[in-house]
Amino acid sequence: MKHTLYGLLVFSFLILLLNPSESLSQDRYSNTEIGIILGEPTGISLKSWRSESTAYDAGLAWSFGGNGSVHLHVDYLQHSWLEADTGSLALYYGIGGRLELADDPRLGARIPVGLQYIIPDTRLTLFFEVAPLLDLVPETSFDVNGGLGVRFYL
Repeated sequence: MKHTLYGLLVFSFLILLLNPSESLSQDRYSNTEIGIILGEPTGISLKSWRSESTAYDAGLAWSFGGNGSVHLHVDYLQHSWLEADTGSLALYYGIGGRLELADDPRLGARIPVGLQYIIPDTRLTLFFEVAPLLDLVPETSFDVNGGLGVRFYL
């Protein structure tokens, strides 16, 4: 069972990185962002834009809560662009999955909601998100992840 979960996760990351996008926004330098997220969990954040309003988001992070664990997630996100005096601001929401690798691995669903700000004339974006979790394996439980992050357009 554990090897199957790892295989599905690796497959999801490959789709995220290799799937061609529809178009490129005038506000973005590329369709791929990489950076860090600080919170629960804390680690590496990757975003791949598919269109002007959709993207895949992935994370590889360390959870400091409880017994400490590696946290992997992949989400599909929908963005609603808001008017901002400078830069571009988007409200986003989506659905995805997460795998927590600890003594007792957990597999479940994520429902992220957040804000992303594209800083004008730079390759940087700032974001804040909250993601309710519904773990399904090995038992059903509810939790919440969240954090602040910064990403760089490649």
